[in-house]
Amino acid sequence: MSEPNAIQTSCPSCGATMRIVKLECPVCATEVTGFFTPCPVCQLEAGMRSLFDVFLKARGNLKDVQKSLGISYPTVLKRIEEMFASLGKGSELPDARVVLEKLKNKEITVEQAEKMLKGESVDD
Repeated sequence: MSEPNAIQTSCPSCGATMRIVKLECPVCATEVTGFFTPCPVCQLEAGMRSLFDVFLKARGNLKDVQKSLGISYPTVLKRIEEMFASLGKGSELPDARVVLEKLKNKEITVEQAEKMLKGESVDD
């Protein structure tokens, strides 16, 4: 079961990823509709989100996380690494050497190389 007020990330019927399509002001009832992407932390599955909350409460001190969760230090370290890997999905930057080699071989333009190195999408 998810925590109260947590964003439901998967469909309870079919399991597909849910989309956020509406925001509403609780004071004046203004509504904004569209497709919104939740922050990476909001997209963590429940167990990883709980670990993230403990990590923040411990201010990043893994010994405190270990004490709070009652698990070994190597287990804490492994779970924290998994959490950060999960948060970083899709945001890895390409190897600069590969980008420069493509630029040297005139496979891409300077503008495309610049976008790639910034992690932006490149139009083909």
